[in-house]
Amino acid sequence: MSQQPDIKAVKDYLLGLQERICARLEALEDGAVFARDAWDRPEGGGGVSRVIADGAVFEKGGVNFSHVMGETMPASATAHRPHLAGAPWQAMGVSLVMHPNNPYVPTSHANVRFFIATPKDAEPVYWFGGGYDLTPYYGFEEDCVHWHRTAKAACDPFGDGLYDHFKHWCDDYFYLKHRDEPRGVGGLFFDDHNTGDFDQDFGLMQSVGNSYIDAYEPIVRRRRSHPFGDRERDFQLYRRGRYVEFNLVYDRGTLFGLQSGGRTESILMSLPPLVRWDYSRVPEPGTEEARLTEFFLTGRDWLETQNAQ
Repeated sequence: MSQQPDIKAVKDYLLGLQERICARLEALEDGAVFARDAWDRPEGGGGVSRVIADGAVFEKGGVNFSHVMGETMPASATAHRPHLAGAPWQAMGVSLVMHPNNPYVPTSHANVRFFIATPKDAEPVYWFGGGYDLTPYYGFEEDCVHWHRTAKAACDPFGDGLYDHFKHWCDDYFYLKHRDEPRGVGGLFFDDHNTGDFDQDFGLMQSVGNSYIDAYEPIVRRRRSHPFGDRERDFQLYRRGRYVEFNLVYDRGTLFGLQSGGRTESILMSLPPLVRWDYSRVPEPGTEEARLTEFFLTGRDWLETQNAQ
């Protein structure tokens, strides 16, 4: 059992993950590619932002790698870790959001991250976090089942019940309290993960990171050519507003990035290029738009749905 965190191994994995995901997503496009923007952070560290825009499949998307560091922990990271206040720290991760053109293709988000702090006269303290979630505009049961089945397979080698725990954590985290509704159909979310076995913990992060594209790519291929018109596009832009609201009000990564002096362009890359808000909009009963909130955005157990089919 390995106890010492291997920072270089984590960084090498994350950079490789970014490249692999970008390659798989580019293969879904018709010529559009990810631009590469390497950047430095004056306070320490830097990263590589990979952004795609105006593609046949993706209206906007980004796959970002960052490795940043500082001499004093940001307030957002010490709220429930007061013993680490004032400790030097490093944080690295890959974070991505893909916003499709076609309203029948869901938006997806994924993130895997590693954090390490070194208090004075004490051993380093590390933890992993991450996960992924799916935000459809028009729901398909088979897509939701595939997404969650892939998520469960990524967790199963690391402990019984881990998928259930991370699934419920995701449902709770990606919840818009002011709207009283989930952001999407969930997936996985975990944070502060440290069992004391670095290799095991790192393995879990890799399994989650590697499985994201296997969960998302088949859904995109199934839905990218689905016919749509102005009605579906209008509803997509309206529902994107929920995505913006969550990221600006609740998202820990956004808060940490801004508090730690992160690169604003990369932090806010997750926001969609076009969005709309309507006053007190209610979908017409019996429509697919109404079914999104009545059936799909209910925190349901999609593996039970699979068993019932």
